[in-house]
Amino acid sequence: MREGTVHRTTRETDIKITLVLDGQGKMTGVTGLGFFDHMLELFAKHSACDLQLTAKGDIHVDAHHLVEDLGICLGQCLKNVLGEGIGINRYGYSYIPMDEALARVVVDISGRPFLKYNVQGLKEKVGNFDSELVEEFFRALVNHGRLTVHVDVLYGTNTHHMIEAVFKAFARSLKQAYTLSSGQLSVPSSKGKLD
Repeated sequence: MREGTVHRTTRETDIKITLVLDGQGKMTGVTGLGFFDHMLELFAKHSACDLQLTAKGDIHVDAHHLVEDLGICLGQCLKNVLGEGIGINRYGYSYIPMDEALARVVVDISGRPFLKYNVQGLKEKVGNFDSELVEEFFRALVNHGRLTVHVDVLYGTNTHHMIEAVFKAFARSLKQAYTLSSGQLSVPSSKGKLD
């Protein structure tokens, strides 16, 4: 079973994440940020990961530290679970519509962190959640998971729909990338390693 746990404690946050890649798409735990909990539930469901978390942060200041540190923890956990990447597909992509919005996410489990985030037209907030934190979450996840990820919202007008489409597309493309490839017994790179 591909499973790992990361615990991160700072003066701003205290987070523990357990990730099971080949799970049933279930999330347990809450962050205290309702909209973001919904996005993490969607991530678990559409990636078929099991995600268990406990998360406390200085959300009386704002949600930035907690959201960014959750991205750090999820990225580290993913990197630890995948190890050298032997036998994985490595690449994945997905287009997801959400009513009027359409998102495309392409993932390379490359060992080289890079995020291209092309999402325009988001309103400042969804409920009490700052929509700019979506990019911060993905940047932290990409940097600590050592992924190359391209995120594009091709069009859309409703901020909730646009962000939801991004999380679903990321989940499905990541699942495609980390799925074990039949007959693949080596690292999917001509260099013999991912980085």
